[in-house]
Amino acid sequence: MKSDTLAFFKRWFAGYVAAYHTEGVDSRNIKLKEKHTEQVCKEILMLGRALNLSAEDLLLAETMALFHDIGRFKQYATYGNFNDSLSENHAELGLRELAKHKVLSVCSEAEQLLITQAIRYHNVRVLPEIEDPRCLFFSRLLRDADKLDIYRVVIDYYKYRQKERNTTIELGLPDTQSCSPPILDAIRQRKIAYLKDMATLNDFKLLQISWVFDLNYTPTFCALHERRYVEQIAATLPQTGEISKLLATVEAYVRERAGIC
Repeated sequence: MKSDTLAFFKRWFAGYVAAYHTEGVDSRNIKLKEKHTEQVCKEILMLGRALNLSAEDLLLAETMALFHDIGRFKQYATYGNFNDSLSENHAELGLRELAKHKVLSVCSEAEQLLITQAIRYHNVRVLPEIEDPRCLFFSRLLRDADKLDIYRVVIDYYKYRQKERNTTIELGLPDTQSCSPPILDAIRQRKIAYLKDMATLNDFKLLQISWVFDLNYTPTFCALHERRYVEQIAATLPQTGEISKLLATVEAYVRERAGIC
C-alpha cells in the first residue's frame, strides 16, 4: 500500500461521515465515533511503531483503524443506538458498506483480506483460531488500539456524566450500586466478562476493566499502565473490599505484562 492510497481513504471517509451530520441524527454521537476513529488511528500507529512495523504495514494498520467502525454511523442513523444486540453487528454492517461502495478495490487481494478480517474480528469477544500469522497479528493490533481508545472515551465520559448523561454510551443500563456475580467471577478467573451478564452500569465498567485480559502487546500494557486507565475506571466503582481485591489483581497483571515488577 502507498501513502496516496491512504490519503484517498481518508478523503472518502470524511465525505461518507459528513452525510450523517443531518437533521434528525444526534450529531453528538456521530462526532463521538468520528473522534474515536481518529484516535484509534493514532493508537495503532503508536503501537505499530513501538513494534517496529515497516512503513507499508503502518499504512495498512492505519487503514484498518480508519474503517474499523465505519458501520457505526449507519447503525446509529438506522437504529439510534450503538448496541449490536439491539440492532446488528456493526463490524459486519461496516464491511457491507465498504463492499457496497467498492472502497477497497484499489488494494491488492492480500491487503483487502487483511483489512476485512481485522475489521470483522475487531469486536468479537474472543478471537477465533486464525492460521495466517499476519492476519492474526493485525487483528490483535487493531483490537488493542480500539480498546485503548475506548478506555479514553469512557473515562472522559465518567468524569463529566453528572453534567451531561449519554444513555447511548451507557447502553441504557441502570446506575445502581450492585455488581453482578458473573462479571466479578470473570475477573477473578482472568477472563473477559460477557455482555449478556451485565445488569448495571457498574457491570459495564467492570467488563471494560476485564478487557485487559484480551490485550496482546507489551506497548499496549505500557500505555494502559502509564495512563492509569484501570485506576481511573476503578475510582468510579463502589469502594468495597471485594472490588479493591479484584482491582489489585488486575493492576498486578497489567504491570506484569508491561514488564514492570
